[in-house]
Amino acid sequence: MWSTLRWWPPPEAAHIVRTASRASRGLGELLAAQIEQLIARESLSAGTPLVERALAARLRVSRSPVREALRLLAERGTVGPRPEGGYLVRRRPKASPLTPGFVSEPAQEAIYLKISEDRLAGILPARVSENDLMRRYGLTKAQLGGLLRRIANEGWIERLPGHGWRFLPILTSADTYGQAYRFRILIEPAAMHEPGFRIDEAALRTCLAEQQTLIDGAVKRVSPAQLFDANTRLHETIAACSGNVFILESLKRINRLRRLMEYRKTADREAAARRCREHKTLIELLLSGRRRAAADFIGRHLREAAREKAMGHAAALDD
Repeated sequence: MWSTLRWWPPPEAAHIVRTASRASRGLGELLAAQIEQLIARESLSAGTPLVERALAARLRVSRSPVREALRLLAERGTVGPRPEGGYLVRRRPKASPLTPGFVSEPAQEAIYLKISEDRLAGILPARVSENDLMRRYGLTKAQLGGLLRRIANEGWIERLPGHGWRFLPILTSADTYGQAYRFRILIEPAAMHEPGFRIDEAALRTCLAEQQTLIDGAVKRVSPAQLFDANTRLHETIAACSGNVFILESLKRINRLRRLMEYRKTADREAAARRCREHKTLIELLLSGRRRAAADFIGRHLREAAREKAMGHAAALDD
């Protein structure tokens, strides 16, 4: 008996503990990047409390990895302790299109895009199980868990009570995609004419730095998801400046619905770079106080983008 106890824990237990520790820290790193993006995207000012429970619900994870993520951010100086306990924003991080999301490895990014393509093509049904997805894409449970957390955070899948997942509605046709652009052409220029419109200079300069990074060459390297996130972040930042919650929430909903369609349309990186240069011009107009000119410019920008993407869709059908 004592001989048996002397060998406990068995040698492989140390490996299991180390593996679990690495997995926990890995998830913490990924969540830390997501929290940094949230702070930048929502322009949370220094001193804003970060409630652990609310973050866990927002990121759809348990509180333990959120606690680890906040600890990592505290080490970097992004967040700091609150006198009454918990954490608060210490400084707003610089958002970057190169900030890793839930999955950063090229192989897993390819699987993520394959899932989005299969969903868009109707190959994946509305309801799926984790076992089905693991078999179809050759994933481990841990790999699939990271992908599902990312997709759920982006708003196109949700966990069902008990077990299983359900894909949420998306734009799947050229007609609805065109309607989404026409709606944006109506509301985004109008956002700049709202009586409560106020420039958020810090948030716009963060977006300007992102767009400049893309213009300087990152547009050729980032994934379709990273490019989409950087560009929608700018448009949603401008909508938030309007002070009209209905404009902002409408745009966020449209962006969630069109995400997968956009992944199909980002192969032309020259066109993407041109739109990034237009984004830079738009931001500079707003920062210089030329709001009316910015409203006219964003209308032209959206009409031209809609025309280009409609032509690309027609060309794809002819191939």
